[in-house]
Amino acid sequence: MNTVYILPRHPKPGAYLIWLSLLAILSLGITVFLFPDINGVAIALLLFALISLLGIGIHMNQQPPVGFTLTFMHLQYHSPQGGWITKWQDISEIGRASVGYEGWYHPLPWVGVRLKDYDDFLDSICPRIASQILMEQRGLLIMAYKRTENPPHDIEDMLFDDKHYVGENGKVNKGLLAMLANRMRYNRELMGFDFFISEDLLDRPADDFIGLARRFLAQSR
Repeated sequence: MNTVYILPRHPKPGAYLIWLSLLAILSLGITVFLFPDINGVAIALLLFALISLLGIGIHMNQQPPVGFTLTFMHLQYHSPQGGWITKWQDISEIGRASVGYEGWYHPLPWVGVRLKDYDDFLDSICPRIASQILMEQRGLLIMAYKRTENPPHDIEDMLFDDKHYVGENGKVNKGLLAMLANRMRYNRELMGFDFFISEDLLDRPADDFIGLARRFLAQSR
């Protein structure tokens, strides 16, 4: 299969700041034209603030986009902060995340990924992205915990478990990487997947992305 690049459907946040600041500067210019006696110091300070906001928006808009690359070898996530990569041969399952209660399962706007082992994935990820995953996906674990009868652990223990994680290759992971590995074990225990991809980061519905990823996964076997 040919390489597929996926970018979010939503514009970059910087684009919103650029348009907002430009509209505000235009409105300020019209106000000064209509009311020439308005306080000059206040106008200068406001103009400086709007120009600063415009500069921030331009800087954010120039950053590399968040997205995914699917090749015949791997699935890769990339963002300005870093990313991760996992080979298809290291993935055992990709599916829609869901939470259940009393036999009813509610699908969530997240794609779940289950790995065969964590070693290569942990080696590919930087602490900054590990922290981002821990923060952004903790709500999923809390949701699953609340819908689990007789959960095996306390939620605080699952959210903040930083015990050293020893991989199958014998490498000892510490700090944020250890927390991520432990979190993935709890995710698997409660939801069947190790980590998740938000539908907001995709250019298509989650089910369509799952179908595409499964075709790449099948081709690699």
